[in-house]
Amino acid sequence: FSAAWFICLDIFILIMSIMPLLTEKCSLSRQNHLFFYINSTVTSRYATTVITSRVANTLNESQEIQFEVKIPKNAFISKFRMTIEGKTYDGVVMEKEEAQQQYNQAVSRGQSAGQIKSVGRTLEDFKTSVTVAAFSKVTFELTYEELLKRRLGKYELLINAQPMQPVADFKMDVHIQEKPGISSLEVKGDLSTGDLANAIKTTRADKEAWVTLYPTQDQQTKCKSCGENGLNGDLLITYDVERRNPKGEVMVSNGYFVHYFAPSDVPRIPKNVVFIIDRSGSMHGRKIEQTRLALLRVLSDLDEDDHFGLITFDSEVNLWKRELLKATEANLRNAKSFVNEITDRGATDINAAVLAGVDMINRHPREGTASILILLTDGDPTSGETNIEKIMANVQKAIGTKFPLYCLGFGYDVNFDFLTKMSLENGGVARRIYEDSDADLQLQGFYEEVAVPLLTDIQLKYPGGTNLTKTSFSLYFNGSEIVVSGQIIDNSVESFTTEVIAVSVRSSLVFSLVAYYYDVPPENEDFMQRLWAYLTVKQLLERQAILKGQETEDEKKEALELSLKYQFVTPLTSMVVTKPQEGDVEVADKPKEGEARPRPPGEKLLHLCPNEHSSLHHPLMEEVWNHQDSS
Repeated sequence: FSAAWFICLDIFILIMSIMPLLTEKCSLSRQNHLFFYINSTVTSRYATTVITSRVANTLNESQEIQFEVKIPKNAFISKFRMTIEGKTYDGVVMEKEEAQQQYNQAVSRGQSAGQIKSVGRTLEDFKTSVTVAAFSKVTFELTYEELLKRRLGKYELLINAQPMQPVADFKMDVHIQEKPGISSLEVKGDLSTGDLANAIKTTRADKEAWVTLYPTQDQQTKCKSCGENGLNGDLLITYDVERRNPKGEVMVSNGYFVHYFAPSDVPRIPKNVVFIIDRSGSMHGRKIEQTRLALLRVLSDLDEDDHFGLITFDSEVNLWKRELLKATEANLRNAKSFVNEITDRGATDINAAVLAGVDMINRHPREGTASILILLTDGDPTSGETNIEKIMANVQKAIGTKFPLYCLGFGYDVNFDFLTKMSLENGGVARRIYEDSDADLQLQGFYEEVAVPLLTDIQLKYPGGTNLTKTSFSLYFNGSEIVVSGQIIDNSVESFTTEVIAVSVRSSLVFSLVAYYYDVPPENEDFMQRLWAYLTVKQLLERQAILKGQETEDEKKEALELSLKYQFVTPLTSMVVTKPQEGDVEVADKPKEGEARPRPPGEKLLHLCPNEHSSLHHPLMEEVWNHQDSS
């Protein structure tokens, strides 16, 4: 009996000695979400999403409460505020250099000034924290805005929810308003799986749709990506609008207009496409395997009246054939055999490879076709011409605005800024291909977006319009959409019209269209002005990246002025959050693509905590656990 008694005493002493450690480790988790609301309103493709979270500190001492949400990469944060003990603290958008100075000053004073930077595949992180007194509460509110882009015939609204615990009062409300009418709507994503599917309600009218997600705490733990920590995933709402007028739709509101142009009743244009594939040593392993698999699928999707070429490169350039070949069954079979033999080796001569692709298209012009260059690489130029400025100059001179160059950057080691500038200079876009199990599908998905050209040399004209966004486009692809916005000159609203001139497979086309007024609710009356500002800033930032000298500074200045006026967090601005009490400063920046890597899959944080109901009784505790917060 004596020995047993001493053993029990030793165990008791051991438990008591580690309890402070357990309490310390769990202090950050002793917070309770009173509610978590996501409200997203889409008005004519322009989405404004507000995330509101109210959190209680359930400890009898102050603790740091965190707020972390994920937003789409294309979105601009436009508002952030914290409310504590009846006082509201707003984030302030300012020029990035000025924000950095505040950050540096806070660090020099010994304050914990945290910078908020993170980027993943489709989402960016916004994360901040604040010290909250014992048994007190804090409300966080974040607003972001984005223009939904049409891809493969659908608009996509992506909403992420990750409260880090089941929430008694969780609500997601989405309201879509489209003047032409909604032709299709689908709800998918991890947050539509498992028991959560039963918590989703979709309601549709002719020109509106509502999607709500009101899950119980139990349902929040039962979806594909959910668990004991509650919701953790995305809800993806895809939809399209009625297109009764092939000329598109022009809407006017409060002195601004937006023109959506997406004709589908014109015949496809046969294309000339050259694939330029990096096979250098860094493509070893899964990268080259996935590239081969994607190319085989893409070749199978070519139409017989398309012409194509294949170029592989390392320190040398290898042409499958010296000329473009028609996509006949025999040629495709031979091309697939070539693709299956692609192996990795050597260095990376991007300059010579791209120039060879340009030469292949230039030597075989075909009337009534659309030409496209697609470059896939995973690294910097290391062979031949390696000066990036000279490579861009060589490529731009060779292409001469005749056709677009699309650059696909595979992985995180690629110089994505270089690919972005080179593609923008030549009428294309750059896209990152993420090293993941679905990289081949990412490659194939990009090709599908440019697989069916319908129009070339598109020019949009707006007599009576001013401060216009981009009005010239080299190509229009089926399933996409051209969007132009601007301001209307005084007294020309009644007679405002637009004209579109483009080249189709058979002839030149001219579309004329009269605008109509868009009646919007008072709470959304400035959406068209903000849409114009959003699109203008996006395009100014693109142009600024490829211009030189004073032109660059002019574009940058205009983009900065608009960002500050509309309180957008862009690559030129930052949102400064000054915390109450401690006066610490955090700076929220708009990260560049690839600026920070997401946390590796499978990396987890473990917390060992006592039962949450074992803390001291306090009036607030009943309010928290019964979820009857009325303030």
